[in-house]
Amino acid sequence: MTMTDPIADLLTRIRNAVNIDREQVSIPHSKVKESICHVLVEEGFIEDVRVTEEPRKTIHVFLKYGPDGEAIINEIKRVSKPGRRLYQGAGELPRILNGMGIAVVSTSKGIMSDRRCRQQNLGGEVICSVW
Repeated sequence: MTMTDPIADLLTRIRNAVNIDREQVSIPHSKVKESICHVLVEEGFIEDVRVTEEPRKTIHVFLKYGPDGEAIINEIKRVSKPGRRLYQGAGELPRILNGMGIAVVSTSKGIMSDRRCRQQNLGGEVICSVW
């Protein structure tokens, strides 16, 4: 069976793994999912991302927790959905919790955080928000 929204599946797997205090989660590979995970690593929300080619190409996401075991990711949710895409210009990008969180944006120059989009004056599709 084909999946209608693989990005929502990625976010749900991460959210569920954080809720049960897992150290890592495995996700079927795609370039978009891998790019989103790399943005989360750059912004400090997850520890590491590794891609393996074992039986099938898989992304292994290593989750990050604070010194007392508290989750770094408090909420991760899909903004632009297959039925309703949300595109915004560089000046209209949302500021998640006054800069404490990020929005992941798909631009013409790749997938990046809202901070980098503002620096490069780029807009695009707002994929998800994380805080």
